Amino acid sequence: SDSFRQDLLLYGILPIIPSRKGRSAPQKTDWRRYQDRNRIERMFSHLKQMRRIATRYDKTVLSFMSFLNLAAARLWIGSFVNTA
Repeated sequence: SDSFRQDLLLYGILPIIPSRKGRSAPQKTDWRRYQDRNRIERMFSHLKQMRRIATRYDKTVLSFMSFLNLAAARLWIGSFVNTA
């Protein structure tokens, strides 16, 4: 809605959510930013599927960040392997 978009702009956030098909005055959408946002959301979803990250079993910040880096590297390396 327009009020939601205005609230985002007040906080300095550029809304990149596309308009609905039936909207009378469609808003412009930067599809490149929308694609990047979707990619980042999917990465967080994959990281949250790892139980150790989702429940934060690690007691120190260093060990949590270390495991987060290992998990991200595992996802990144998996993108180079042909799984088909």
